[in-house]
Amino acid sequence: MAQKTKGKQGDGAELAAGPPTLKSIAFMTGYSITTVSRALKDAPDIGQEAKDRVRLVAKQIGYRPNRAGVRLRTGKTNVISLVLNTQEEVMGLTSQMVLGISDVLRGTPYHLVVTPYSLDNDAMEPVRYVVETGSADGVILSRIELQDRRVRYLSEHGMPFATHGRTDMGIDHPWHDFDNERFARDAVDRLAKRGVRRAALVGPPDNLTYARHMKAGFATGLREHGMQQVAFDTVTVDDTLDTIQAGVYEIMRGPDRPDGIVCGSGGGAIAASAGIEQAGFEIGRDVQIVSKQHTNILKRYRKEIEVINEDVRQGGRDLATCVIRSIEGVPASELHFLSYPDDPADTPGVPAAPAEAAI
Repeated sequence: MAQKTKGKQGDGAELAAGPPTLKSIAFMTGYSITTVSRALKDAPDIGQEAKDRVRLVAKQIGYRPNRAGVRLRTGKTNVISLVLNTQEEVMGLTSQMVLGISDVLRGTPYHLVVTPYSLDNDAMEPVRYVVETGSADGVILSRIELQDRRVRYLSEHGMPFATHGRTDMGIDHPWHDFDNERFARDAVDRLAKRGVRRAALVGPPDNLTYARHMKAGFATGLREHGMQQVAFDTVTVDDTLDTIQAGVYEIMRGPDRPDGIVCGSGGGAIAASAGIEQAGFEIGRDVQIVSKQHTNILKRYRKEIEVINEDVRQGGRDLATCVIRSIEGVPASELHFLSYPDDPADTPGVPAAPAEAAI
């Protein structure tokens, strides 16, 4: 049962002197500090009315738990670290992923901290920092490779984590992934329906796992429709927009130019469009483009571009769920999520289907 306590004279002035504490909430609700603490932890022996009142007051006065104190008492930081490279594609991937993670963390004790690194630096550095300093309870990784050193390191050190992408290294771990093989196959099918006979792919760099998936789907689609692949390995979606534009311009000026292009990112599609138009060709007439996108912007840029949406916000939700459940001891084999391309039928704004658990 919740216990009430009387505030002493002068407590109000004393409580107003610093940031809100458990004592502040106790003074304002009339409950004991112990009751307030247990109410905030959703203890089963505290009534719902008391919990609701304590949480309301805590929200109104801007109470935040003292992380240092929590760590001393429990050994936990209540922090999830999102290890993210500072050059992630600008067309919505980073912001949408953070929004999705925040959707799940809202209402939990966990807070999201972004731990940035540059592609020019060692990708292991931020991961080692988190583990060696104990600055997080769990980690989320992006830009996953088939043989990813970070995954092995985190597994060996017993740090709960989840990856945006899969590995192929004999280590079972939590992950969310987008079916890039199906995306590329569907994209080629779209091109074929528009009469394309020669197609090129602007895809990810080969060191990333999803490059293998995307290239496999692209090759399958070409075989199914009897289409020819135009080799285009001079640029990737990781390159700058200027570099992609220049590469597409060169291939469009050559004797074996493609009449269709599949782009693995929205930014890549915009740069490819600029290269096509710079070479004197028209999108939708001379060259067809099908692109993956994370936000509904490409149709507003060029309505002739066909789009296939990846719901990165749902990916963020899955990743946050994976990490929290991993912290709670759920086996990695139960924490695999694969999401699939939606088919907006040329209509921007149609939400992607929810992610499904994968085997």
